[in-house]
Parts: sequence; C-alpha cells; structure tokens
Amino acid sequence: MRIERLAVLASGGGSNLQALLDSTDIPAEIALVLTDRPAYALERAKARGIEAVCFDRRSFAAKAEFNRALFDKLVEVRIDAIVLAGYLSILDARLVERFAGRILNVHPSLIPSFCGMGFYGLKVHQGVLDYGCKLTGATVHFVDAGADTGPIVFQKSVEVREGDTPESLQARVLEFEHELLPLAVKLLAEGRLKVEGRRVSIID
Repeated sequence: MRIERLAVLASGGGSNLQALLDSTDIPAEIALVLTDRPAYALERAKARGIEAVCFDRRSFAAKAEFNRALFDKLVEVRIDAIVLAGYLSILDARLVERFAGRILNVHPSLIPSFCGMGFYGLKVHQGVLDYGCKLTGATVHFVDAGADTGPIVFQKSVEVREGDTPESLQARVLEFEHELLPLAVKLLAEGRLKVEGRRVSIID
C-alpha cells in the first residue's frame, strides 16, 4: 500500500514531531496531528498549517468512546499510516488491526529493556540509572497488540555517563530519536520496510 497521508500522535512537547516536520526526505504528507491531552505538539502542527486535534481523554465518559473518536477521525482524514511520537495512550486493538504494519513508535530505551506498561518519559531513564546500566538508547518499532512488543526497525545505543540524571540522559537519547524516527518514516512511506515475523528488513 502506498503511504501518502500520515497522522502523528503525541502527548507532550512534540520534539519528535518537529524532527518529522523538519525532515525533507519523507515522501508523504503529515495530514493530522492528534493528542490525547492539551500539548505543545498541537502548536507545532498549527504553525505548519496542519490539522491539529486534541481528544482529551478526561473529557470522554469511557475509554471505548475515546477509542471510537480516535478511530473515526483517522478514517475521516483518510490516514494511511500512523506515527506515535511520545504518545502515552495505548492504541485500541481495532485501530492496530486496521493499520497493521503501518504504525511506528519511537521509545527511549533499547527494547526489550525498560519498556512496556509504566515505562514512559523520565521513568524510563530513571529505571536505566537505578539498574546501573552502562548503555541505553532509542528504538523505533512497529506497533502490534502489545506494549512496545512489535518488530524492531532501528536501535541506537547511548552511553550512560557517570553523574547522569534522568534529564541529562533523556536529552542525549532524544537526539537519536530525532535521527531514527524520520528515517524509519521515510522508509515506511517509500514501501521499503519488509516485516517477516519478528524481523524487519530494508528493501533496496
């Protein structure tokens, strides 16, 4: 399937969204930016003339209503693929099935370490420091029905330095997130990512 229209889902400041917006290599349009809470990512989208929508989870009476609204919006805007860029809500199974093989996520650790439920934001980096790891990093992976369990596209390691804080570690890892995510999205849009079981290969 040709990827022409992307949706970026975010929950915070949107620095990974900005990396995508600044990339000149992605042959697809970012047609929608959607957040699950008020977030600065919306302002980044508006500054580029991109439709920006906030579905604040707290305004929905039930999780099912939130999931339905998200699904319906993606269909309405004719989205071909989804990029999770610091998005903190777990996607509904129906949405994951609809966009199977067309959802990418970036995570601030070397999956399978420090990922899954409860590991997000600074909690990831605090976990790395508490465990005494010498290396951490960034991962871009496809999204499946689990939490951070989909096939890995790219990983890059980052040295943990003496005296690191969660904030300093986060800043260094983020630099690699900004490098890996646009590249993965480019390859996805070009139809060059092939998934065979747990293995992802790049088609020349």
